[in-house]
Amino acid sequence: MAAIVLLILALGGFIALAMMRAPLWRWAAAVGLLTLLATMGSSSVWAWIAWLPFIALALLSIPSIRRSLIIAPVFGQIRKMLPKVSETEAQALEAGTVGFDAELFSGTPDWEKLKSIPPIELSADEQAFLDGPTEQLCRMISDWQVRHALREIPDEIWDFVKAHGFLGMLISKEHGGLGFSAQAQSLILGKIASRSPDVVTIVMVPNSLGPGELIEKYGTDEQKHYYLPRLAKGEEVPCFSLTGPTSGSDAATMRDIGYVTRGTHKGQDTLGIRLSWEKRYITLGPKATLVGLAFRLFDKDNLLGKGEDVGITLALIPANHPGVNIGRRHLPSGAAFPNGPNWGSEVFIPIDWVIGGQAMAGNGWRMLMECLSAGRAISLPSSATAGAKTMLRVTSAYARIRKQFGLPVSRMEGIEEPLVRIIETAYVNEAARAMTAAMVSRGEKPSVISALMKYQTTEKMRRAVNDAMDIHGGRGICDGPSNYLQSAYQMVPIGITVEGANILTRTLITFAQGALRSHPYLYKEVQAAQNPDRERGLDAFENAFNNHIAFSLSNATGGFVHNLTGGAFVSTPDGALRMSHWYRQLGRACRSFAFIADLTVALLGGRLKIKQKITGRMADALSELYMLAATLKRYDDDGRPAGDKHIVELAAQNALYRFQEAIGGVVDNFPVRWARPFMRLVVFPLGRRWKPASDALAHDVAKHALQPGDVRDRLTRNIFVSKDVNDPTGILEVTLEKVIAAEPIEKKLEKAIRDGVVRRYHGIDWFAEAEAKGVLTAAEAEQLREIERLVARVIAVDHFDPAELKPNYATLGHNARGAEKLAAE
Repeated sequence: MAAIVLLILALGGFIALAMMRAPLWRWAAAVGLLTLLATMGSSSVWAWIAWLPFIALALLSIPSIRRSLIIAPVFGQIRKMLPKVSETEAQALEAGTVGFDAELFSGTPDWEKLKSIPPIELSADEQAFLDGPTEQLCRMISDWQVRHALREIPDEIWDFVKAHGFLGMLISKEHGGLGFSAQAQSLILGKIASRSPDVVTIVMVPNSLGPGELIEKYGTDEQKHYYLPRLAKGEEVPCFSLTGPTSGSDAATMRDIGYVTRGTHKGQDTLGIRLSWEKRYITLGPKATLVGLAFRLFDKDNLLGKGEDVGITLALIPANHPGVNIGRRHLPSGAAFPNGPNWGSEVFIPIDWVIGGQAMAGNGWRMLMECLSAGRAISLPSSATAGAKTMLRVTSAYARIRKQFGLPVSRMEGIEEPLVRIIETAYVNEAARAMTAAMVSRGEKPSVISALMKYQTTEKMRRAVNDAMDIHGGRGICDGPSNYLQSAYQMVPIGITVEGANILTRTLITFAQGALRSHPYLYKEVQAAQNPDRERGLDAFENAFNNHIAFSLSNATGGFVHNLTGGAFVSTPDGALRMSHWYRQLGRACRSFAFIADLTVALLGGRLKIKQKITGRMADALSELYMLAATLKRYDDDGRPAGDKHIVELAAQNALYRFQEAIGGVVDNFPVRWARPFMRLVVFPLGRRWKPASDALAHDVAKHALQPGDVRDRLTRNIFVSKDVNDPTGILEVTLEKVIAAEPIEKKLEKAIRDGVVRRYHGIDWFAEAEAKGVLTAAEAEQLREIERLVARVIAVDHFDPAELKPNYATLGHNARGAEKLAAE
């Protein structure tokens, strides 16, 4: 009995030491005490052998011995094995900032840091702009005219966005811009996106990765004073040229080249660059007056004093500069926003046209990565979130109005299932969008978070758009002026592809770079191992390595304990009574993630780059943790409305289930087979316990969220909502209200039809018959007659004279030049 008690005490003590990351001397003391108690009164050989662990730990507690026996040999091996981090990789890793993602990688998130992220906050000017010019712009837009009739953004739209400063939202007021926060930009872009994906693109690009942001942050004073006011007023339309035929996702391999030389500019001998480049997929390119260009710069005569290979450099070139060729337009997914190639050969530009001047030559990749960290967190997440909310707004209305088999299709379980998926997407995407925008607004540049936000929000939007199309059926696939789904359906692949294709972002960036960037010790160890000064490197490595060992042991032990106890001992934030269970489950999942992430990096090392199925699943797991944290925070920020509680619970259950499946996929397929049982023991000691949300919970969510009211309005907040019956979406809103108001009257009529009292066939005025037979009053009959007319418009689809359709296709075929013809030229 005494032995059992001693064993339990020992196990509890060791778990406590591991979870508290105790130093080695405390482990030695604990082992010594346990050995003393276990061998007391015994003088056998085994009793003496039992002291060996204590002796080993005691010796290793002495820093000099530990350094010579363990730290130095490990350091030497890592220096030999570790692949050299390239300059572009190092710049990508060092770009941006680390925020709440570090808390997730730590395994023990600090909930106070989550609570400290501000809720949605707009200044009076920002709110007025959202309610005023942005609303006005949305009312001006005819989506059908933009994407079909003109296949171009109309001049009046361009004039309006220029006149009201839409193109200069991120430019400071000092330089003539609006100086809006990232949160305001995100909401403004989202509202426009809910009306037209094409129009939002012309506003998004100048306010994302492009000349405006690059000049604001890195430009010379002369560049700022000249260009920023012109960009803010729309006197210059910018584009940024990064992607080329051979350098898409792998932009660092670009073949676009510049040589430092002297040449003639405006009649004077000038130090400059002779450029040759070929770019494509450049948004706003065909309309641009100012071309931002990325290229690799060489200086064989070392005129700049930076060596021969200066590195990737960014420059500003007027589109009308001699030698600059602005190509014709690409047609990405049939979209109307301007996008096309540009190129030049042996084009001379003065060195002053480098963004930031001569001093910033060779710093282009770092500049791009830092701007991308912030821009990617705002632009596409805002439009993808607005897209999901719009899909919910229109589809919930249509599904309630549209009837089949005598009842609204929204009440059919088969329709309810995709509707609930859209509800979850709208809530979660908005939660993550708001939290991420708040981080950027307070100065953060969250590189890892921006990557997962880009691929997660656009993937979730793709599913929401597909669900909306499925629910609308033939109404969704027949294009025309009354179709409000087609523009989103066309644009989805573009959002998936641009600013880092989702496949790349998921498998190579989010976790593979995130593990180095957000892990508390890993990148410090890599930097130390690559330090050319071996002694300084060893000193830095020793500190990081000691902490890393304690960190790993803590997460392994903590993960096992929390998964064994269902997260019962995980801390929760103050005041989170309603959601304390989900905070505990999130904390429990974070422990599991940190443990698996640590082991994955340690055992795979440089092979992470090629084990992309593993890194993709780890990216999915990390994303679920971040999105769930944002979801719980949104519930608190919104004041914990009772109507949203079940939505949050559904989202939490589904997020944890998806996390479990992603981590389970890593464990089941882990390349180092002997590690799999250890991983399963820690992460799944009782099996895979999380389940997706039940059908009953989903039904409850649908019941509350699909009715007009506060819940539906919160789910679709900050998008454009029309109440104009002549607008394709406005008629949905008007009809929905009238249909719900008339539901009691309609039930009387339906009963009479089922009983055979009233006949409902073409050629019969069944409303008049119902009135004549006393089923309805005259006012009720007229009320239902009006609804019948509105419903007929809601479910109607457009049709065309074939002659109306032929000119567009004939013109397109006549004017387009195929890839083969271009190659021949």
